[in-house]
Amino acid sequence: MEEGRSQGTRRRRGSFRARVAIVFALQTLVVVIASIMAAHNVAPLGAAVAIMLCSGGLAWLAVSREWLPIAALARLLDGWDPDRPDMDRLQGEDGKRSDGDVSSLIRGLHGLASRIEGFGERERNFTRDASHELRSPLTVIKMSSDMLADETELSEFGHRSLDRIRRSTRELESLVEAFLILSRESDQGLTEEDFVVNKVLRQEVDHARKLIAGRPVELILDEPATFALHASPRVFAVLCGQLIRHALQQTDQGTIVVTVMPGSVSVINPAMDVPEPGSRRHASVDRHGFDLAIARRLSDRFQWPLELRALPGASRIASVRFPNPQPVEA
Repeated sequence: MEEGRSQGTRRRRGSFRARVAIVFALQTLVVVIASIMAAHNVAPLGAAVAIMLCSGGLAWLAVSREWLPIAALARLLDGWDPDRPDMDRLQGEDGKRSDGDVSSLIRGLHGLASRIEGFGERERNFTRDASHELRSPLTVIKMSSDMLADETELSEFGHRSLDRIRRSTRELESLVEAFLILSRESDQGLTEEDFVVNKVLRQEVDHARKLIAGRPVELILDEPATFALHASPRVFAVLCGQLIRHALQQTDQGTIVVTVMPGSVSVINPAMDVPEPGSRRHASVDRHGFDLAIARRLSDRFQWPLELRALPGASRIASVRFPNPQPVEA
């Protein structure tokens, strides 16, 4: 049964091209016959021209009729919504077509759309499961480290180790948050609201200061301006947090300034020596370069332009511009 169906499909394959070729071959034959008749005065010139025009019109109608299935398929794909694919409609179109070429095309598109829908479903499941499974152990580590910090008999070495655990936990938490945002195909599930960027930045700066405890590095938040955004505060916090972490990783000593200007936020690194290739410092800088890469991907994803430039004295500045900033009411 299946073999007979496949043989029937092979016989029908290419029938559209064959029918169009037959139509144009018949039209050419009619034009040649009419031309010969007019040349030998067998028929008046006007009648020969009328025959040619009629044959051309009939050929056009025949080709247009053969093109209807492809035009209908084009309209279906033009109104196709990737977020809400109508698989039944695409499958139903296959039952209406008798041409083997169009049926093969529809079956291929149906298979491709099914695979894409499966990929999207697996992406949503992974993001949901990873969000829970990754955050749960991080929460346990944070709670355990807080309880351990209350131990009065903890040695100095234990306190230093506990501080490293806390810093690593905060860095891992920030990375997990960034990866979960980037793993989504769209920004669905991210709550958008009106928020003041200065408040979110203060929290990120406070978190970042805990990462540089004991280091000769100072982190300052300069707020000559205040503005609000209608967006996801979670995405904004992750983007600015990645830029601040990148600046901390690039700085051994000095002052890092986070500045809020009208419609933009910038992070300025102090002047620093370029590490020699192969050195331990160079390996550390290269290892943490993905912080900036994540910030770039977030800025491209949410259309917040990120600009990097160098200032006099070898200082570097990373600036993010936010379209459509909103004023903050007093």
